[in-house]
Amino acid sequence: MNYNKKTVKDVDVKGKKVLLRCDFNVPQDKATGAITDDKRIRAALPTIQYLLEQGAAVIACSHLGKPKNGPEEKFSLAPVAKRLGELLGKDVTMAADVVGPDAQAKAAALQPGEILLLENTRFEAGETKNAPELAKAMASMAEVYVSDAFGAVHRAHASTAGVAAYLPAVSGFLIEKELEIMGGALADPKRPLVAILGGSKVSSKIGVINHLLDIADVIIIGGGMAYTFAKAQGGSVGTSLLESDWLDYCNDMTAKAREKGVKLLLPVDTLCAGEFSADAQPVLHDTMSIPDNMMGMDIGPKTVEAYTAAVKDAGTVIWNGPMGVFEFPAFAEGTRAIAKALASTDAITIIGGGDSAAAVAQMGFASKMTHISTGGGASLEFLEGKELPGVACLLDK
Repeated sequence: MNYNKKTVKDVDVKGKKVLLRCDFNVPQDKATGAITDDKRIRAALPTIQYLLEQGAAVIACSHLGKPKNGPEEKFSLAPVAKRLGELLGKDVTMAADVVGPDAQAKAAALQPGEILLLENTRFEAGETKNAPELAKAMASMAEVYVSDAFGAVHRAHASTAGVAAYLPAVSGFLIEKELEIMGGALADPKRPLVAILGGSKVSSKIGVINHLLDIADVIIIGGGMAYTFAKAQGGSVGTSLLESDWLDYCNDMTAKAREKGVKLLLPVDTLCAGEFSADAQPVLHDTMSIPDNMMGMDIGPKTVEAYTAAVKDAGTVIWNGPMGVFEFPAFAEGTRAIAKALASTDAITIIGGGDSAAAVAQMGFASKMTHISTGGGASLEFLEGKELPGVACLLDK
């Protein structure tokens, strides 16, 4: 996949109407609808401000949640328009629809330096089907398309990919950074490249492991997926998370790593508990001999030592997935130790969105990382080496 895409700086937007796809899929309080975290709105500000300063009229759009049958009040982008206006310090006009009469009229009246937010793109049935008629209607309101919703580029929807068939399409600053740093790490990493993979399931990381075996120097496995590897090698894993259907796959991956000269590190000791609870008492066991009535909850101290040593000499580190149940303080140490090791290394450190990003932020190490990806599913597919429809549709430099 070509990561070298044109950006907003490569097109003249002065006096033009720009359709800007943002990721305003923000968390909200279920009872009040109040936005509980505006990080994604803030992340869009540099691109929006640049476009407005360049004299563009900005028509922003985004999805929010998963409305089932057309418009639903609780999924309206009205709270986003309000918060965006506060952050920009200027009025944000809100359209009552996506491509209906209100959106069309407001887009036509929009002047350079002004911003309009369309209603939730998923209120249109054609959005998730990438319907050409919807993409064409959205594109008809503008002269340039800017994609800056990295969290949605793995989906071929009308607003993320379809519109690029009708307008010159470039990336905003958020996507530019993702492509530059994550794309660079995959295409031409500073070596050694260390990949740390955690989370609960091997099955959700198959594509990532396959791809990284071709490019990484060291692969570190943690989290629930480690117990499937341990079982595959003849270990006893008690009541730990286990995907019995993937035992052969784990052995194949271990053999493939050996063949390719990739160092594959697995946990040697594990903090266990008798139940999945924040109040459970941690008990240390060898990973290969977890008692029948216990489950693995975090990597142990010997494993922490081996993993942090591997990170110390890295040139690039990509981390996707926690080492244990970091939400429970008693089982957060493995994830914290990895975050701390990444914070103190000179390597390029990339956090691949999702739970790893949440853990790093929660533990206070976010500012020490080179890059924290803004996309969960998109980061994962990026690490798998898949073509992302919302990136592939942008103009090459």
